[in-house]
Amino acid sequence: MDGSQEFDPHPFTIKLWPPSSSTRMMLVENMTQNLSSESIFSRKYGLLSKEEAHENAKRIEDECFVAASKHFEKEPDGVGSSAVQFYAKQTSKLMLEVLKKGPKPKDGEMAAVDRPVKSGEVVFDISGGTRAFIDAEEARKLLSPLTEQGNSFRKICLSNRSFGIDAAHVAGPILASLKEQLTEVNLSDFIAGRPEEEALEVMRIFSSALEGSVLRYLNLSDNALGEKGVRAFEALLRSQKSIEELYLMNDGISEEAAKAVCELIPSTDKLKILHFHNNMTGDEGAIAISEVLKRSPLLEDFRCSSTRVGSVGGIELAKALETCTRLKRIDLRDNIFGVDAGIALSQTLEKLVHVKEIYLSYLNLEDEGAIAIANALKQSAPSLEGLDITGNDITPKAAPALAGCVAIKKSLRMLILSENELKDQGAVLIGKALEEGHTQLRELDLSTNLIQRVGARCLAQAVSNKTDFKLLNINGNAISDEGIDEVKEILKNGKNSVDVLGPLDENDVEGEGEEDEDEGEKEGATEEGEGALESGLQHLKVEQD
Repeated sequence: MDGSQEFDPHPFTIKLWPPSSSTRMMLVENMTQNLSSESIFSRKYGLLSKEEAHENAKRIEDECFVAASKHFEKEPDGVGSSAVQFYAKQTSKLMLEVLKKGPKPKDGEMAAVDRPVKSGEVVFDISGGTRAFIDAEEARKLLSPLTEQGNSFRKICLSNRSFGIDAAHVAGPILASLKEQLTEVNLSDFIAGRPEEEALEVMRIFSSALEGSVLRYLNLSDNALGEKGVRAFEALLRSQKSIEELYLMNDGISEEAAKAVCELIPSTDKLKILHFHNNMTGDEGAIAISEVLKRSPLLEDFRCSSTRVGSVGGIELAKALETCTRLKRIDLRDNIFGVDAGIALSQTLEKLVHVKEIYLSYLNLEDEGAIAIANALKQSAPSLEGLDITGNDITPKAAPALAGCVAIKKSLRMLILSENELKDQGAVLIGKALEEGHTQLRELDLSTNLIQRVGARCLAQAVSNKTDFKLLNINGNAISDEGIDEVKEILKNGKNSVDVLGPLDENDVEGEGEEDEDEGEKEGATEEGEGALESGLQHLKVEQD
């Protein structure tokens, strides 16, 4: 056989760069949420509004995309892995800068500045410095303001520094001397790179030092806790009777670790926020977390996204959430609920009248689950502001129910239905539902929905009369050139401008947007590469280094 005709087992290269428009939009959404959420930074520098957060998120993403694209041109293999890393790192860096600047000052106010901690202040935060291992000597230096007589510190953040045992022995007595005045403690990402036994001992030292403190806020995220780590914090967790906010994100919490959490925090009757994102909880772990929910009647914000929860666990979580009648925000994204859990969740949503934000993307809801949820929301959540049902295999069959729900939700600010199969029939119904009222709507996303010219025009018409509207994302569809021109003309002649139209780089102007059969393998490779990129970026957090 001629060498040029030898079989190549890897005929297609999976490229990670550039990201698709939908991936970029997803990152902007995640950054907006992070920048406008309560955190140790917002308590120190002020909380950004949704609008200001979105403006910054869009600017950051644009700048980082351009810089990463230049970086990609220099890659020897042309795959894009280092470009993705550069993109994520730069994005995190710029997000941190925004958080530290705080919101724009109002007339007559001075802007917040990043300045050294003073003993007369309430917040002590060392997370903004260089990421590094801390020894005993540096611990004494960094924590010295906490030892000053009569200091007023009530909130401390020790994240982004890695404490060893010697440093922990320095920090322990200092924290113990302050525990009667502390109300908020952030120990996220404070043992990075330490061997397991050393990390566990550090946790036990901090736990013992803070035992008996009366905290309203505790953040133990990004510490790869597992069951051993959770139990290392036993003294601290068991002593918390007034905790209002608990964050256990990206902690490797498995079924057994979740059971330990349930065991060690028996008193959660004052809990208002529980974030449990990006763990390996699974169904059995979700059942354990459900027990925590049943003891949390005041819960307002529950996040259990990317936790590998299937139908059984999803049903148990849904049932447990019935007891949390004050819920305002629910985030269950990126799990494996399926239709049955979706129906169970719909029955719960009927009882949650205070909910304002619901995130249900990538839950395998399908039409049946989506219809059940839409019908339930018609009867509840009168002040709903945000609804995300991305990637749930929803077809035009579910469109009437969704449109009926949307039509009566006049407070909607964000509606995301991307990566479904609503087609023109669904897009027209959704557009018609949004035409009247909905003056607060800021974002509408029906990207990747097999929409063509008619549906695109209807969506543009729906938002063209809303003066505060910011983003219409209809990318990844099959809109003709004439249709795109019509959309732009509708927006231009409306109360906003064509600037609200998102990128159209993935629009298929040829028609249906379907690939030929002989392109199947290549399409699969592209999807695999895009999936890898999205997986790498969807859990992006602020890296403080």
